[in-house]
Order: sequence, then structure tokens, then C-alpha cells
Amino acid sequence: MPHVLLIDDNPVQLHIREAVLRDAGLEVRVANTAARALEILRDGTEHGELGAVVTDHVMPETSGSELVTELRKVNPTVPVIVVSGLPEAEPEYEGLNVVFRQKPFPPPELIALVRQALNA
Repeated sequence: MPHVLLIDDNPVQLHIREAVLRDAGLEVRVANTAARALEILRDGTEHGELGAVVTDHVMPETSGSELVTELRKVNPTVPVIVVSGLPEAEPEYEGLNVVFRQKPFPPPELIALVRQALNA
């Protein structure tokens, strides 16, 4: 089964989203930094098939758009869902082929978005 890579530097948000997706029967890998996420992406064969990425926009080391730009160099086609409390950040993702959603949004919407991405 393809897994979801979940990226967020906020441990509470990371844990909640991980629990929501696992409870929905999805296989989840987590990263709390952009650097760790890129390590996981580059080492993809170790953890099976990557089906989708869910990332926060605001992170201390790099922005979500910078992460997605790097991610696209490693995997140009994986579905990416960006979650952010900043609606003005959406233009930063233009041309990066992402689904942008503003926080907060209910767990069922997250599950539906991830399932849709996995089936795309």
C-alpha cells in the first residue's frame, strides 16, 4: 500500500494529522523538518511506495513552497497537499502542482483529500 508522508514542525499538529490518517487505515510516515522529509524522499525505496505528501507551509528552516520545489526535483509526480493558515501563501505554489487548503479544516476533508490523491 502506498504511504503518505506527513510533514509539520508542530508536534501537536503532526501527531493529530498522523492519528487521523492512521485511524482511516492509511500508512503514514512523518517528518518534523523539511530536511528529514527530503531524506525520506531520497531514500524512498527503504519505505515502500510514496503515494502522497501532506505538508505544512510555515516551517523554521524552509517554507513549504521551497520544500515542494526540492521535492519536485526528487519526485515530480507525487500528489502534494499543502495546509496553511495563511491564504496569501497559495500563490507561492503556482506551477508546483499542489492542492492548497487553508487551516483549519475537518479531519474527514483531510482523509478525503489524501484518499483522492492516493487514487489519482
